Amino acid sequence: MRILVTGATGNIGRHVVAGLVGAGRRVRAMTRTTQDLHGVEVVTGDFTDPSTWPSALAGVTRMYVFSRVPPELVAQAAEAGVRRFVVHSAAAAGFPPRGRATALDRHLEEERVAHRAVEASVEATGAEWAHIRPGLLAINTLAWAPRVRAERVVREPYPSAGYPVVHEADVADVAVAALVTDDHVGQALTITGPAKVTQVEQVAAIAAAIGEPVRLDELSPEEARVQWLADGCPAGYLDWRLELLADAREGDGALPPTDTFERVAGRPPRTFAQWAIDHAADFR
Repeated sequence: MRILVTGATGNIGRHVVAGLVGAGRRVRAMTRTTQDLHGVEVVTGDFTDPSTWPSALAGVTRMYVFSRVPPELVAQAAEAGVRRFVVHSAAAAGFPPRGRATALDRHLEEERVAHRAVEASVEATGAEWAHIRPGLLAINTLAWAPRVRAERVVREPYPSAGYPVVHEADVADVAVAALVTDDHVGQALTITGPAKVTQVEQVAAIAAAIGEPVRLDELSPEEARVQWLADGCPAGYLDWRLELLADAREGDGALPPTDTFERVAGRPPRTFAQWAIDHAADFR
């Protein structure tokens, strides 16, 4: 059995590759630029260039589908002999429409439609499938890293807001389980971290990981808009990003913790504190 990993050098894909290698599986990594992945077979492939697909798909029977894979590549993979697809999707794919017209609801609906389209393209092949639906990823916190490195400060609105952010390695562990066992065929697996982590707690965990104090300065929503724009955040993201935080000032917000990871892996998910330790060098 040869398993193709698309998005193989991404934040999650690289952990999928490592997990499959650790499980003793034959892995082919598809990347846009040839890289040495410690003995893994690497093929150059581009989602926008169909001429690169046949060499990536030859002899493959299972495939990890990155969220930006086009449906044409999925169909061609099935024709080439892929019998199981594991989709990197998102928790929003399982959200029912909430019937409101807020910026956050519009964003969640756009996310749901986009990710369900990839999932549906896989289901349409008639092959085995599993959908891996992570919630908010802890690695998004790396957006704070430049300011923490330079000033030892984080500036955000709504410091009490937070979600059960998930370690990217946990997402990969579930994907690997779905690729190498038959236990999750036909399942959509929504994965979160173990508990809500407020922005105050996230900053404290980063400070502990690097062994230096890090200050959290609270911004008003208006100040946050100005800073996020200066930091390069697209203007179209500002409203829903603020609403996402405001939604989780009390309680769990749009996505409460799930027990999916523990049911799949047989152990608790990694904490944000562990994630901060794993990424301490990024913040130092």
